[in-house]
Amino acid sequence: MSVVPAEVLPGSALAVEEPVREAAELGPRARLWPALAAVYRAQLSRARVARIPLLFVATFQSVGIMILMRGVVDGGGEAQAVVAGSAVLVVAFVALNLLAQYFGQLRASGGLDHYATLPVPPAAVVLGAAGAYASFTVPGTVVTAVFGCVLFGLPIAHLWVLIAVIPLAGAALAGLGAACGLLAPRPELATLLGQLGMSAALLLGVLPADRMPEAVRFLRDLLPSTYGVEAFARTFGPHPDWALVLGDLAVCGVVGVVSLAVATWAYRRAAVR
Repeated sequence: MSVVPAEVLPGSALAVEEPVREAAELGPRARLWPALAAVYRAQLSRARVARIPLLFVATFQSVGIMILMRGVVDGGGEAQAVVAGSAVLVVAFVALNLLAQYFGQLRASGGLDHYATLPVPPAAVVLGAAGAYASFTVPGTVVTAVFGCVLFGLPIAHLWVLIAVIPLAGAALAGLGAACGLLAPRPELATLLGQLGMSAALLLGVLPADRMPEAVRFLRDLLPSTYGVEAFARTFGPHPDWALVLGDLAVCGVVGVVSLAVATWAYRRAAVR
C-alpha cells in the first residue's frame, strides 16, 4: 500500500495554503486644501477661548502706544507711520509671538506625533495653524486702525487695504513664528524668539523711519512686517501711489511664501525626530 502525504489530499485541512495575498493598499493621503480646511477649523475652535483675551491685550497694547506717541507726533508722515505700525503690531503679536510659543510647546510636549500620524500633508498643518492664529488679528487690527485715524486725524477712506495687508503680513509673520517655534530646541527659547520678533516689529515698525540711523533702517528693511506697514501707510496720503502699495504687498506675499515653506520644512524636520 502506497503512502500519500496528507498535504496533497484535496479535502485535507493540511492542504497547502494559497500564496499569501498582497497587502491591501492604504487609502490615499488627504488632499492639501480639504486637509488645510480641517486643520484650520480645528485650530480655530481650539484656540478661540484661550486667544481672545490675548487679542484684547494686543489691541490694548497698540492703542496705548498710539496714545503715547500722540504726545510727540503731531501729524504728517510720522503719524501715518505710527498708525500703520501699531495696526500691523497686532498681527505681529498674534501671528509671530503666539505662534512661536504654540509650536515650541507642541514640539516639547510631543504633540507633533499626533499630527504625524494623520494622513495630512505637513503644509496643511503649518498653514492651518498659521491661518487660524492670523484670523484672530482681524478685529484688533481694524479697531486699532480706526482708533489711530481718529486720534491723528487721518482719512479712513482706504482702510479697505487691510483686506490685503492682514493676510499677507500675517502669512509672512506666521511663517517666521512657526519656524522659530519648530526649530528652537526648547520651548523657552521659542518664547524668547517670539518676544524678540514682536519687539523688533514694535521698535522698527511703529517708530518713524526718518528718525532712525542708517544701520537701523537696514534692519527694518529685513523685517517682513515692514512692507505691510509701508503699504498701509502709503494709503493715508491724498493721492496714494498704488504702484508702490502693490509693490510692498508683493514683497510681503513673496516673503510669506518663503517663510511658510521654511516652516513646513521645519515641521518635517521636527516631526521625524
